[in-house]
Amino acid sequence: MTAAAPVRLPLPAGLRVRPAEPRPAPTVAAFSKYLVPEVVFGWGALSEAGWAARRLGAQRPFVVTDAGLVQAGWWAELAGHLAEAGLRATVWQELTPNPKDHEVAAGAERYLESGCDVIVGLGGGSVIDAAKAIAVVASNGGQILDYEGVDKVTAAIPPTVMCPSTAGTGADVSQFAVITDTTRRLKATLIGRALVPDISITDPRLLTTMPDDLAAATGLDALTHGIEAFVSRASGPLTDVHALHAIELICGSLRGTIARPEDPAAHTAMAQASLEAGLAFTNAILGATHAMSHQVGGLLDLPHGVVNGVLLPHVIRFNARSGPDRFVPIARAMGIDVTGLPADVAADAAAEEVGRLAADLGCPRGLAQLGVREADVETLAATTLGDACLSTNPRDADHAQIAALFRSAL
Repeated sequence: MTAAAPVRLPLPAGLRVRPAEPRPAPTVAAFSKYLVPEVVFGWGALSEAGWAARRLGAQRPFVVTDAGLVQAGWWAELAGHLAEAGLRATVWQELTPNPKDHEVAAGAERYLESGCDVIVGLGGGSVIDAAKAIAVVASNGGQILDYEGVDKVTAAIPPTVMCPSTAGTGADVSQFAVITDTTRRLKATLIGRALVPDISITDPRLLTTMPDDLAAATGLDALTHGIEAFVSRASGPLTDVHALHAIELICGSLRGTIARPEDPAAHTAMAQASLEAGLAFTNAILGATHAMSHQVGGLLDLPHGVVNGVLLPHVIRFNARSGPDRFVPIARAMGIDVTGLPADVAADAAAEEVGRLAADLGCPRGLAQLGVREADVETLAATTLGDACLSTNPRDADHAQIAALFRSAL
């Protein structure tokens, strides 16, 4: 197959990126746009959901959630808080992990039939992405895949309140939504300021009912957000501080949330890490790990964070070969003593630490264990080149290089 040139999709308006090759930092930073919703954070914050929806003009909120959140009792608690604020909610929970295009269509139809106004997402990244996508289709018409890419949503969407139940996706503060295209069997990425929720409510209590495998997967996703945001071409001082602190919190707390599920401090740290990593990557965007992971997840309907955990060490090494310096602060945030280490050695140590953490959490060592075959590699590489996340990877990558990365991760 002929190698394809790197694809550079347009970026959100106002975003500036660094060139691929390293250069000295400018004395005055280039301007950038920093998108952030209203954030309510802390133990018991879910109690504010009703009043948050009221502030957005809600009378009949449309709540998107899933069966797991209902079974865990969080929907019942949320319904009570909405009722306390004088709101009568409609709930919709017809979702599967990695939300599908046809599920979004069904949800948008139900929203329009219901006569609801504000959309409330209660759940993990799949729920929140679906809630955003429902808002887009309900207000802009057509099908959700019409809006794949950057800044394709032009009409205002209904007000949104997002209440995350996992510590990893950052969807509750991001300008991203990722929806599975069931025809092409890949994950379509939507990016744009219209997708930034109006209000994000992070209550660490919701993390206490996550199963261990979900805690591991979403934690690895958050770590990938922090690392890719920090080395992104669109990174800057406002994103760097959140990215590095998220990495520090995750490496210090993720194992603890699984080993000590009753520990509120560990859950609070991971909730904050997810939030900060989300603030970092929604503004700095991401990189090759996510661009590749979206393709694997779309092909095989796999947990996104697990795929990230497999791919991330390989992408770190690939990117570090052209610019290892940015990985030194990352290694330090991970708890690695970088004193006297050359930058390339520190970058390799960071990749090794990611691999150790992923292994400790039960993540497979290679994509083959997840069902990826050698025969899939060329297709996966081709679709990766069209993913918007590749645009801010710190090193250019063509088809042959992406294919080689996939093979190294098998």
